[in-house]
Amino acid sequence: VQLQACGGGLVQAGGSLRLSCAASGNTFSRYAAGWFRQAPGTDREFVAAISRAGKVTDYADSVKGRFTIARDNAKNTMFLQMNGLKPEDTAVYYCAAKFTVTGAIVITQHGYNSWGQGTLVTVSS
Repeated sequence: VQLQACGGGLVQAGGSLRLSCAASGNTFSRYAAGWFRQAPGTDREFVAAISRAGKVTDYADSVKGRFTIARDNAKNTMFLQMNGLKPEDTAVYYCAAKFTVTGAIVITQHGYNSWGQGTLVTVSS
């Protein structure tokens, strides 16, 4: 599956952004999916994950209560709603997907084999 992330931009602290990840080339509902981010000079880190049908989700502690991951399999799209943004959320955000026959989520980047190109989120203080 091919992925394309969009929706990044510049926002003030406390603001909101909604990232989208459009999937093509295969049936997106067969894939577990997730979001990762990478700030300058740091390793890529897990943000959120969602199961194939969207019934199971998980979040990094740093974003719990502020970010919400969701998907619309009919539209082959995944979303990341980000509220209460902080300067430390500044990073390039990547979406990822992994074909799976189970309803499990994947929270390690090495578990994914399809990646989008990334979209930059900048939060000013």
